[in-house]
Amino acid sequence: MAVAGNTPTARFLTKIGKMQSAGCRLCRIAREARGESTDGLADETHRHINSAGCERMASTVTAAHHSIWRHLYDSMHAAQKPKSKLKFVTLDKETNMSTLWRREEFLRICSKEELVEKAQDIEVTIPVKKSQEARYNLDPGSFFVNRFWAGDRMGSQSMRL
Repeated sequence: MAVAGNTPTARFLTKIGKMQSAGCRLCRIAREARGESTDGLADETHRHINSAGCERMASTVTAAHHSIWRHLYDSMHAAQKPKSKLKFVTLDKETNMSTLWRREEFLRICSKEELVEKAQDIEVTIPVKKSQEARYNLDPGSFFVNRFWAGDRMGSQSMRL
């Protein structure tokens, strides 16, 4: 049903005249529980409820993502050949560039300043998303560097240093 685009989500049910609103019912429940307005709900689609964008499903989807990622990462590490020059550096926990560059072995590659210089050249080529516009408008000069250190690209192109 999901592949065919006719999953019985609010958007689909609204499309066929069975519901009045395509707004996500799960997001509505989450907002009502917090006492917040239910105006401007995202459309309830198969994609929405299976993403961290759905307010009620975010923790479940994130936990599933982390579980799958951890299993994949552990499997790749276990299958690594002893002679491999590749090294898994974040087996213990998730990290971002800022926490990686606190480690001595990364500082030997280059300084934080050199990394920032190269990163900024790349970061400026990655579009500012709508959800990031307020931060960008507040301080355009440091936005890209801060986004790099925070790892806040959420699915945009990967960093190639």
